[in-house]
Amino acid sequence: MVKVEGLTKVYRHKGKPEVRALDGISFSIDRGEVVGLLGPNGAGKTTTIKCLCGLIVPTSGMVMIDGVDTIKNPRFGMGKLSAVLEGNRNVYWRLTSRENLSFFAGMMGISRRRRAAYIEELLRIFRLKEKERSQARYLSRGMQQKLALACSLVKGTEILLLDEPTLGLDVEASYEMRQLIKSLVADTGKTVFLSSHDMKVVEDLCQRVIIINNGKVVTDDTVKGLQQLFKVSSYRFSLEDSLPGEVKAQIEREFRLSKVTEDGANAQIDVELSSAERFYDLVDILKRCGCAIDSIDHKEPDFEEIFLKIVKGEDEKVNPL
Repeated sequence: MVKVEGLTKVYRHKGKPEVRALDGISFSIDRGEVVGLLGPNGAGKTTTIKCLCGLIVPTSGMVMIDGVDTIKNPRFGMGKLSAVLEGNRNVYWRLTSRENLSFFAGMMGISRRRRAAYIEELLRIFRLKEKERSQARYLSRGMQQKLALACSLVKGTEILLLDEPTLGLDVEASYEMRQLIKSLVADTGKTVFLSSHDMKVVEDLCQRVIIINNGKVVTDDTVKGLQQLFKVSSYRFSLEDSLPGEVKAQIEREFRLSKVTEDGANAQIDVELSSAERFYDLVDILKRCGCAIDSIDHKEPDFEEIFLKIVKGEDEKVNPL
């Protein structure tokens, strides 16, 4: 449904070095799929989303929706997608919840008769009925985000772009927003492309993740696929003894992705192993120092850890020590 090919965006300012925000990224999104876009600050996430919705003209590359190049045909793209961009200034603060919905419906050319029932439905779905006459500026951050999402749905497009949909929300509001997005996808079959720094949001909502760093795609895989990949090489060694200082230093030196923690007389080693042989190398080190192994477990990878490892690995490729 959505296909991005060689998308590049270069900012040039007189007297300053050029900034390559996007460097030839390519990916595709199938109809009805929920895909997460991840990356560190400055990686190009928001630039990517703004290129997709026509707010930024890329330096080169293509954005295709249903086979149509929306960079050359922006009006077609506008009719296919809606966006909620980072922050809560996606609605008019001096308009009430109902007035915001009515305004955006009118902007989309929806007749007054048609929009009345639809606005009632959106107020009900997003639990904004009690606040329908409250100005947006007086709503909580969570309600402002819900109102912004509701306003984006007035357009009735197939594709929804969400840039940091839970930014600034507390735990309860973030959970409620995730449930709303889940219900939306289940009930309408919409295609959702979202960026977020909140790994719980991505892990909870997305089927697939695209990770970008330094303006390039470094990973494009399913959430389950990434979890399984890192589970294979992640181990936790629990020891019955503490580790001698020289042995701890040796492990941290020879096994780059390792962490040794000690709790009283016991030690725990979390390690990422690049091959099966390295597993036995670590066992031999512990055997030689007389450290008794209490248990060895596959360490369940935290999705935030997975993201950090991928980004760190790519940064080291670009900037080797």
